Amino acid sequence: MNGPATTPGGGSVRLRFDIGYDGTDFAGWARQIGQRTVCEVVETALSTVLRVPVRLTVAGRTDAGVHATGQVAHADIPTSALDTRSIDGDPGRLVGRLAKMLPDDVRVKQAAPVSEHFDARFSALRRHYRYRLSDAVFGAEPVLARTTAAWRRPLDVEAMNAASSVLLGLNDFAAFCRRREGATTIRDLQRFSWSRDADGVLIGEVSADAFCWSMVRSLVGAVASVGDGRRDVGWCRALLGERERSAKVPVAEARGLCLVGVDYPAADELAARNAITRDVRVTTTEGAQGCCGD
Repeated sequence: MNGPATTPGGGSVRLRFDIGYDGTDFAGWARQIGQRTVCEVVETALSTVLRVPVRLTVAGRTDAGVHATGQVAHADIPTSALDTRSIDGDPGRLVGRLAKMLPDDVRVKQAAPVSEHFDARFSALRRHYRYRLSDAVFGAEPVLARTTAAWRRPLDVEAMNAASSVLLGLNDFAAFCRRREGATTIRDLQRFSWSRDADGVLIGEVSADAFCWSMVRSLVGAVASVGDGRRDVGWCRALLGERERSAKVPVAEARGLCLVGVDYPAADELAARNAITRDVRVTTTEGAQGCCGD
């Protein structure tokens, strides 16, 4: 956690929630009218337990079908709401209460007070995703099919690592992102590597300061196209020079993607980090306003 709680104002305490979910049957994190979303389900459960409206700020707004084992959110909760008999002033008791109310495909794994400067979105230093990809002829193992994508061509891990390496660093990833008005596509891709596990499934580890809409799945699709021999590393490198979403980049399946962790600075560095994240992101050739961390 990030230090003791302080009251953001009006007799409230800021709580951090660590959340995991199977995204298969969710229309993503963010609330949508008429759709089942992770945010709506968790906020409804919290509001029922605490008997006050709860609105969550999240580290990464995952898309439909994307999973999480390390999602992070925060909310400001009136101290009076935590003084009920079932909670008795201990936010940690929310975990057990929520486990009885939430459906099996989502869990709040930890609830704890944090500094008033902690912001699940803007305080984040980096997000970590993992992608599971099977190139077996039969596709994904049935018991893991909800969390493992299938690629119908044999994949060369060394070629995928070579393609991934040329994408590292602070770049404009416009070719890999679905456009959002006013949102920057400049990101610092800090890790992108591949290996095979004991069952032969390819595991991609992807870390960045933040991700724009559909970026990780597009990165996977691009390097897999190199891994199956249809593209080369130079093609991947050239994509960084494009300023619009490229129709040549396939978007990998959502089911293979999982948000596994979010890094935050120490409590005394949170306020400074929030300011940096909101500041302008700049490459060597152009700048753009900082944006969301999804």
